[in-house]
Amino acid sequence: MNLAKTIAFLLITVAVVPTVAFYVSDPLTAKQKDVLFHAMYIYVGLTAATFMLSEIVRNYSQVDKVWSIAPIVYAWYITYEGGFSDRGVIMSILVTIWGARLTYNFGRRGGYSWKFWTGEEDYRWEVLRNKPMFKGKPVVWTLFNLFFISSYQMSLIFLFTLPILLSVDAVNPEINYVDIVACALMLFFIILETIADQQHYIFQTEKHRKIKAGEKLEGIYADGFLSKGLWGKMRHPNYLGEQMTWVSFYLFSTAATGQWINWSITGAALLIFLFNSSSDFSEEISASKYPNYKEYQKKVPRFVPRLF
Repeated sequence: MNLAKTIAFLLITVAVVPTVAFYVSDPLTAKQKDVLFHAMYIYVGLTAATFMLSEIVRNYSQVDKVWSIAPIVYAWYITYEGGFSDRGVIMSILVTIWGARLTYNFGRRGGYSWKFWTGEEDYRWEVLRNKPMFKGKPVVWTLFNLFFISSYQMSLIFLFTLPILLSVDAVNPEINYVDIVACALMLFFIILETIADQQHYIFQTEKHRKIKAGEKLEGIYADGFLSKGLWGKMRHPNYLGEQMTWVSFYLFSTAATGQWINWSITGAALLIFLFNSSSDFSEEISASKYPNYKEYQKKVPRFVPRLF
């Protein structure tokens, strides 16, 4: 699938999938509708802010800066509106743990600055701006920023947090075994992502220290990319952790409704679509930079490690 088709596919899915899922699921209660309506004010405000800031300062990682913060805001707001149910509080605490860790990791890599609209920009946006469909076409890029970078990604963040809405007026308000399983899985995948990010951070820090010091890159540093630890088992262990964290979060909605499949699964499903496309693009860049990367792709699975 080429770039234009991939972008179109992602934009269509974020519009169509939630709509279809919403209408084939049980209707929301009056309380749930009211909470959802008011939470959407936060979503609209954040989407508008990230778009306008990125256009003004020409740093297109504004959504990245709030990726780990917005779910915390959504979760605690919905929990507050829902009367601080036990399930809502547990879900909000878990989102806060996830968000605090990811915010720290993003910050130590230079993602934040005291001027919050500055900071490091995701290297992939620069690569993308130089693609033929965008290069020298500022209007096309602005539209892409509006509909994909800002609107699509902010919609996705909102959607994968929305299983917490079903903790409001829950059919099954009492904590049950599914909640316990969801909690355990979410903590496991947060830890997995933490380990993966730490391994990558140590590798990149040492690699760039060596480059700056003029030292010869040898051993694992000669390839230019990390292929040890969790990264020797799968090419994107951090992506796996992120996706499965939100799949686990979705399970709380099944505990609340008694239904294994409900409309709030759309956020986690769309996140998986996005990470598949994102990893395609990242690997295209890596394969063009590092001669041994294609061999690494052949030997190591993308997300799911081989058991044998």
